[in-house]
Amino acid sequence: MMPQPKKKNELLYFMLRNAKLRIGVVIVLLFVVLALIGPLLTKYEPREYVAPGAQPPSSQFWFGTTSFGEDVFTQFVYGLRATFIVGIIGGGLGTLIGILIGFIAGYRGGIVDEILNMLTNIVLVVPSLVVLLIIAAYLEVRGFLFESLFIGVFSWPWAARAIRSQTFSLRSRDFVDLARLSGMKPLKIIFTEIAPNMMSYLLLTFILQFGGAILTAATLDFIGLGPTKGMSLGLMMNNANTYSAVMLHMWWWFVPPGLAITAIVGALYVTNVGLDEIFNPRLREM
Repeated sequence: MMPQPKKKNELLYFMLRNAKLRIGVVIVLLFVVLALIGPLLTKYEPREYVAPGAQPPSSQFWFGTTSFGEDVFTQFVYGLRATFIVGIIGGGLGTLIGILIGFIAGYRGGIVDEILNMLTNIVLVVPSLVVLLIIAAYLEVRGFLFESLFIGVFSWPWAARAIRSQTFSLRSRDFVDLARLSGMKPLKIIFTEIAPNMMSYLLLTFILQFGGAILTAATLDFIGLGPTKGMSLGLMMNNANTYSAVMLHMWWWFVPPGLAITAIVGALYVTNVGLDEIFNPRLREM
């Protein structure tokens, strides 16, 4: 019989044993490392002409070249970096707004809850794609920061609703009543008494927001509503589609970014499932 882990090491024990978490984290870390060191492995710029166009992968150009003679590997590693930046900023902003609104609405209740719930419903029904089309019509130059902020501003409602529900159930617990009777201010109660009991839930929320931001950014880039400068995985697919890479059988132009987006988002969701199994004792693999 395997000895039971000590209580203080129980979480780490189940993390190391969870196959989903290990696979998801390893895949994400591999792409993170490639995004960090990838630009050091190439001497070219993403938009630089380096060779004749439409060259297949070779020892010199690992991912081949585009129709314009640009190195696909260079675009890929720079695109990875931009994709992760958008995911972190957009997902982080969406999580932060959702946390603030969810905590305040769930703890205060009453008229405050009704106002914040109405704001949440308004953002939910606002057609974000139409808003972006209008903005794109008047904003000739768009960067990754703008895209990240746009994604974050429109991605928080579901997180706010979920956190509000959890907060609403915790605010009536004895330890919250005791903190309230001791004269502790509402914000301090939220962030010192309620939030620590929801850290695992907040982590899962951020991972989902992170993956959602990457997927949303790739979609916007692919349909031509992303940044007008720079390089991302979605922009690579947009360029490949615009210049008929499929018809020209230039698979090396669109397959790497497509597989990378699928692998990263898939790994994040697998990681989320693994963490859910760890934090929820009923789902743990014994």
